[in-house]
Amino acid sequence: MRLLTVTELLQVVRECAGGDDPRGSEADLADTPFEELGYDSLALLETAGRLEREYHVKLTDEMVGEARTPQRLADLVNGELQRQ
Repeated sequence: MRLLTVTELLQVVRECAGGDDPRGSEADLADTPFEELGYDSLALLETAGRLEREYHVKLTDEMVGEARTPQRLADLVNGELQRQ
């Protein structure tokens, strides 16, 4: 089973939201709130839809809303992958 990295997640978010990659290393960005990275809730919902299709996981709107950082969202996806 392949798990989602924060770097891969940020790439998906950027593609869904458009714009430039946030500057910094994975370690620097992992715990930075999406809002501070410039991503809004619409970008995150689009990201969740893509993650569901590509990783075959189910993420509720509530789960996505509570995942305020890239690391937390990656952890949620990976947790769902490990349940499969």
